[in-house]
Amino acid sequence: MAMKPLIKYRSTAFSRQSGRCFYCGYPMWTDSPERYAQQHGCSTKQAKPLQCTAEHLVARQDGGKDAASNIVAACRACNRRRHQRKQAPTPERYLALVQSRVRKGGWHDFRPGAV
Repeated sequence: MAMKPLIKYRSTAFSRQSGRCFYCGYPMWTDSPERYAQQHGCSTKQAKPLQCTAEHLVARQDGGKDAASNIVAACRACNRRRHQRKQAPTPERYLALVQSRVRKGGWHDFRPGAV
């Protein structure tokens, strides 16, 4: 059975980004939060927000397409936080915000490995 295009784009982006979130740079998981937690020395609860999702750089509601050029891999937490804002910031502005907070140690509940 062929993969749905969005799943394929997410998988391609995950590989292209070496399994790291586009925004925070933390390693993500695609198959098992339990295995991720064991590998990174965290709880399953801490692992769940780091599940890989497909992030549309230009949201579908704004005319963005399900296309490889518009999809990056982002952890569930970064993806959700960007889109929970009243108006989602551009990917560039959000990337700068997230990276600033990561440098200060205040983005995720824990720091898996060397980020």
